[in-house]
Amino acid sequence: MKHHVEQLHKIACKKQRVIIGLMSGTSLDGLDIALCAFEGSGLTTEFKLKNFKTVPYDDAFRKNVLAVFSKKDTDLEKVCLLNKSIANSHAYMIMQTLSEWGVAASDVDLIASHGQTIYHAPKHLHGDEAGDATLQVGDGDHIAVATGIITLSDFRQKHIAAGGEGAPLAAYGDRILFSKENENVILLNIGGIANFTFLPSLKSGNNMFSTDCGPGNTLMDAWMQRHFPEHNFDKDALVALQGRVNEDLLKQLKDHPFFQLPFPKSTGPELFSIQYVEEAMSKTNTNDLSTEDVMATLNRLTASVICESLQTTPSNGYEVSILASGGGMHNPLIMSYMQENLPGMKVQSTAERNINPDAKEAILFAILANECIAGEEETFADYNPAVSMGKISFPG
Repeated sequence: MKHHVEQLHKIACKKQRVIIGLMSGTSLDGLDIALCAFEGSGLTTEFKLKNFKTVPYDDAFRKNVLAVFSKKDTDLEKVCLLNKSIANSHAYMIMQTLSEWGVAASDVDLIASHGQTIYHAPKHLHGDEAGDATLQVGDGDHIAVATGIITLSDFRQKHIAAGGEGAPLAAYGDRILFSKENENVILLNIGGIANFTFLPSLKSGNNMFSTDCGPGNTLMDAWMQRHFPEHNFDKDALVALQGRVNEDLLKQLKDHPFFQLPFPKSTGPELFSIQYVEEAMSKTNTNDLSTEDVMATLNRLTASVICESLQTTPSNGYEVSILASGGGMHNPLIMSYMQENLPGMKVQSTAERNINPDAKEAILFAILANECIAGEEETFADYNPAVSMGKISFPG
């Protein structure tokens, strides 16, 4: 153990740390692997993305995760086995990818693994005295042993232990990468769930925050997979573009207490599910809507909820920039609606700030690992909860 602690101390003191960030989201399209180099920490961090790849999941992997994903009643044995098998699958993908890049595992200091969320349970969804909870599988010890690389994982548990909801965590990395002296910056991520970080101008004296605002791709993806099993998502909004928005259904979908909760808040597919859509259709007698009309309505739900959320952020007299990432930013119907309905706010990709939008979530977890090992306490002093995250797993 002493050897490992000494090794960790050496990594913390290095001029440059090489860290792999991993992200596996609710869309289950694949494992994002970002090879990052860091110098320093906090607001003086110097960052470089050395390489990036998304390793696609096969149908068997997706089927195994979906068997337990967002289900209140599930097979506990399967959950137990997935905790190991997902970790081993991710470790194999890492080693294969490093080999493709010509990078030796010994040249990587740390792995930062988000794991695979299978259930997210903020208190506002269940009301239990136990409070907020979340569960990611893909155990860090198995990744560390299989790769020989110190692994940080299970980041969301510390956030909850310190008083947060476990999501979203983006604000910590967003602050380091995107804070500006004379500009308010909104980092919008349209993944399965849509969330954003509001970074006020450093001169404004206001506090940053990060929050979910509602469904991103999750409802559209689920509806597509039910009616077009050969497609995991509505590529280029081709199906939604063939339909018409049903205003009655849209109004009913938005008539949920979640949308009235103050920021910050978190949610997941546990709320925004097929059942949620079916109940809204039943209440509005729209069960006979075409698949295309439902998709158009779900697309509008995502876009309108995002716009309404972003319009509530304060400007404080500073210019506002919106930088988007996540799979939803590739949906032209969502993006065109946002551009038309956010007057005075220009929506761009994080690529405008030299951050690959598809790699951003994986990069953010690499940043959390860098801060956990080499960061200073005051970096997130104005963010609640101000806490470092990540459980450390040694290879042996």
